[in-house]
Amino acid sequence: MMKPARKPQSSAAPKVKRKSHEDKNQEARDRKREKKRRGHAAGSRANPVMPQSGNAGAAKEKDPRIGSKKPVPLLKEGVVVAKPVKKAPVEQKPLMEPADELAMLENDERLDALLDRLENGEVLSAQDQAWLDQTLDRIDVLMEQLGIDLDDDEEDEADEDMYRLLKGEK
Repeated sequence: MMKPARKPQSSAAPKVKRKSHEDKNQEARDRKREKKRRGHAAGSRANPVMPQSGNAGAAKEKDPRIGSKKPVPLLKEGVVVAKPVKKAPVEQKPLMEPADELAMLENDERLDALLDRLENGEVLSAQDQAWLDQTLDRIDVLMEQLGIDLDDDEEDEADEDMYRLLKGEK
């Protein structure tokens, strides 16, 4: 017996055209672009966007941030923090009279000891030398305030007298 001939397959699905590389690449780029656009904007959790409604008196929307809004005490209960006490402005002691201060400096034992060491040719430390210079400068200022001049004028007169005697003048 003979087998019947097959029917032609006209009802079969038409051939699907294959996509080119360019088409595949373009589709991949589109998928990537769509994927990038998902999610929220950066910082949206910390700074939520509140839609502004026209009703100012309407109930406020619930804050979308998660967690309790109750303030947290930073100190233990019962602990009292000492507040800084403002000190009264320090009243300046009335300064000594210039004459008293000058007498005190001239009778200073440390000053006398350092001057003796200098006269003996000793070298003073930088700290001692600085203190000595400061003290001597203060003495000069006090003497100027009091109108006391050193006896330099008398020495000048003595030098002039010696000069006159040497020249033979009287």
